[in-house]
Amino acid sequence: MERFAFIIHPLDVSDVARKFSFTKYMPNTVVEKALRLMPSFAASHITGIKSLQNKEAEGWFISCPLTAKQMLSLPQKTVLKKIIQAGRVAEKLGAGIVGLGAFTSVVGDAGITVAKNLNIPVTTGNSYTVATAIEGTKKAANVMGKKLSDCHLVVVGATGSIGQVCSIIMARDVRKLTLVGRDVGRLNSLASKILYETGLACKVTSDIKKAVRRADIVITVTSCVDTIIQPEDLPSGAVVCDVARPRDVSKRVAEERKDVLVIEGGVVEVPGNVEFNLDFGFPRGTAYACMAETMILALEGRYESYSLGRNLTVKKVDEINALAKKHGFKLAGFRSFERALSIEEIQRIKLMANKRAS
Repeated sequence: MERFAFIIHPLDVSDVARKFSFTKYMPNTVVEKALRLMPSFAASHITGIKSLQNKEAEGWFISCPLTAKQMLSLPQKTVLKKIIQAGRVAEKLGAGIVGLGAFTSVVGDAGITVAKNLNIPVTTGNSYTVATAIEGTKKAANVMGKKLSDCHLVVVGATGSIGQVCSIIMARDVRKLTLVGRDVGRLNSLASKILYETGLACKVTSDIKKAVRRADIVITVTSCVDTIIQPEDLPSGAVVCDVARPRDVSKRVAEERKDVLVIEGGVVEVPGNVEFNLDFGFPRGTAYACMAETMILALEGRYESYSLGRNLTVKKVDEINALAKKHGFKLAGFRSFERALSIEEIQRIKLMANKRAS
């Protein structure tokens, strides 16, 4: 039996009530103060993972009790100490590898310092997140009747570890590419790399709203705490893959724009009769790709720091995608704002977009 652990944290105060229901009656400031004082702990035992290779694994969700807002606002040293503490809980439970979820993979140097302070390897899960985001985006675009070679792709958060590799891989297939981020210098460096490796000349900008208004396809993967893409920002018929957690795309888009398709990036089916024993808002047997990468590495016996730091590679994205298929992990259909999205619903979105275009 292979063993792994995955560090999670509440995205906001409302998530705390999933584990401690009484907190929904408490003021946010009181809950946040309590979280800061609370030690990291094992939130649930994960059982029933069985791969197509007849390999089995068990694991644990380890809670690092800080919200996304706290992860960004508290001193970095304080946050890293809390994450390392969570990693040590994983060590004591016997995990052979630990994955970093949500903002625990963003703080500081994206896991490098955490790995240096633990006796087990660490992965952010970002390589498999890239693989599934790209697969989902391509499938969604196809259902919407879009040909990638005719499309203008906008990557929001392009200088982040996930955004960079998504940009490089997708640059091979699209007609136009715009890179969006806060640091124009880093955007220009990425654009030069893409030009050298693929021959595609990219545009760069820090103006999110202006960029997405001209997009056929958007992949958004920032580390923003609040939503940054609103209904009025998107053109009719746009396909948006939101990989960020918390979300970059406002829920108002789904409510007000019936001519725009928004899908969640990085949601996969886990092989076996898996029991997570924790409600994180997904249907039974499905998980985020970053979680799945940790499981895949354990099943493969690859106890190594796989996706670490901010420099992901296309080679590792391809490799983890192949290992996922080998063990029976696969894209969990289409999901939008925490609910399944049928092909028929997407067809209705396509029809509405076509009506508005005519």
